[in-house]
Amino acid sequence: MCTSLVYRDAAGRSYFGRTLELTIDLPYLITWFPKGFAMSSQIANHPPVRITTQYGVFAVTMPARIPTQDNPIGPRDLKVLEGLNDQGLTFSLLSYPTAAGDEVPVPSETAVLSASDLGLWALGQFRSVAEVKAALVTQPVMLEALAMLGGVVSPFHYLVNDASGASLVIEFHQGKMSVYDNPVRVLTNAPPFDWHLTNLDNYTYLSNVDRPTATFGDYLASQPDSGVATSGLPASNTSVGRFVRAAFYAQYTEKVETPDRAVTTLAHVMNNFDRPRGVTIDLPEAGISHLEVKGLDEAGDGAATEFTCWTSLSDLDRKLFFLRSYDTFNYTRFDLTALAGADRPLVLPSKRFGADALEGTAALLESARD
Repeated sequence: MCTSLVYRDAAGRSYFGRTLELTIDLPYLITWFPKGFAMSSQIANHPPVRITTQYGVFAVTMPARIPTQDNPIGPRDLKVLEGLNDQGLTFSLLSYPTAAGDEVPVPSETAVLSASDLGLWALGQFRSVAEVKAALVTQPVMLEALAMLGGVVSPFHYLVNDASGASLVIEFHQGKMSVYDNPVRVLTNAPPFDWHLTNLDNYTYLSNVDRPTATFGDYLASQPDSGVATSGLPASNTSVGRFVRAAFYAQYTEKVETPDRAVTTLAHVMNNFDRPRGVTIDLPEAGISHLEVKGLDEAGDGAATEFTCWTSLSDLDRKLFFLRSYDTFNYTRFDLTALAGADRPLVLPSKRFGADALEGTAALLESARD
């Protein structure tokens, strides 16, 4: 599934981190959409919503369809899964398999935005959560079947954050769209977002202060190690458990002074949500209806295992984006200010980026010769 949170440093600057988990690796593309990029979003039997970007957008994207020799994938076929614009607005798509259902009818003459285009629509045209929220009042949005996911109807909900710390959840639950202000700046997966907030009421006892001793009768119990404060955190990788843990880490992690240290700190936080292959497995006979992609494991025995395909970090103030794939230790850094000079779309496969940890053996041996 997916985990996202906003970390704020000592000066109140916002940094956003998220993981993306699926049962298979998909053909992710790293994309730059420049200011002035034009496209249309259309739902069948409705006029299109025309989008022209007012801001530069950096994104992790996916093609909306399967390419053919006569009809290759172009920038207008790409859908934003995760992105940051040059105003410090972020957009995230997270798994939500109970999204589909009967939707409220919209008059046929009304232009309707496909939920698949929410990312570029928001990042390309707005600077803040408040602007996105206001625009959604008059812009109908509908789900659609996704060819790249085998025809599954958009099994996602959506998160928007801005540099001021404002956060917004756009959620379809069984077809009904709801828009929530997000005071904890955390999002995982189902149940509905408002359920997660109510569930946090069960964790008012949480604190980051260790209580290392307690008396039981005449016995003085004493902890042999630090960290007992976290023993009340949910340990599971369920959406419910991860939501509580993410809220805890966002609240209590040290608020550092500098942006560079803040990015490093956020990377440490997100490590707590990194999932290796095989940690949990869904067997076919048990049913895997909660999985939005019915992928197979590499052994081909029908068991599905979710893993962290990639983790991203966004520095909303400096407009920096960092990406790390499952196969690498290190993050690749992208600077939106430097990309602003590119006046056409730029697209590369995500597998072109990243590298293993730097090899230090040669440098260490070289020091012996000094």
